[in-house]
Amino acid sequence: MAKKCTNKKPMFGNNRPFSLKASRKIQNVNMQTVTVNGKKVKMSVREAKKYKNSETA
Repeated sequence: MAKKCTNKKPMFGNNRPFSLKASRKIQNVNMQTVTVNGKKVKMSVREAKKYKNSETA
């Protein structure tokens, strides 16, 4: 099982249509499983991209 290694949280807001009837919405973080040093880790795609670029440089 992959371990979560990020502190990112979902983003909350309101759906606000023309009728102004507000309902809650949630936008989750794009979490992916990435292999780091032979271990599977769950991190956001943005973090994985940064990790991959720093690893190759």
